[in-house]
Amino acid sequence: MKAVLQRVIQASVTVDGAVVGTIAKGLLVLVGVAKGDEASDGRYLVEKIRTLRIFPDDQGKMNRSLADVGGAVLLVSQFTLLGRAAHGRRPSFDDAAPPGEAKRLYEQLAADLRAQGTPVETGVFAAHMHVSLMNDGPVTFVLDSRDSRS
Repeated sequence: MKAVLQRVIQASVTVDGAVVGTIAKGLLVLVGVAKGDEASDGRYLVEKIRTLRIFPDDQGKMNRSLADVGGAVLLVSQFTLLGRAAHGRRPSFDDAAPPGEAKRLYEQLAADLRAQGTPVETGVFAAHMHVSLMNDGPVTFVLDSRDSRS
């Protein structure tokens, strides 16, 4: 799984003109599920999302985690994170998991974050979404669960 974490002051996702998810302080997490990903990939991301120290302490240093600051997650599926654009002008999405498998792992990721006590809002899987955010920093990190395998 690949994930882009953006520290936000607020974020929301809209589908067909209706807001389906909104958070205040926390992380907007765009996630793409790759072929071969398993539940362990999601568990790796849950741990990183909750504990990565990317929020400022009283001295302004990034020493606090999402869990430390009581932040929320807006989780949005984004298969285009698996796109490869090395050749030609049209990206290839061959590395993306089939939709049914991707949806299952995406929903499991949301459930696992909630089970750890993290407030989670989501977009709508496979829908055309409009995502709005107010970056805080900006602070952005890219995570790949396959890094945990090395």
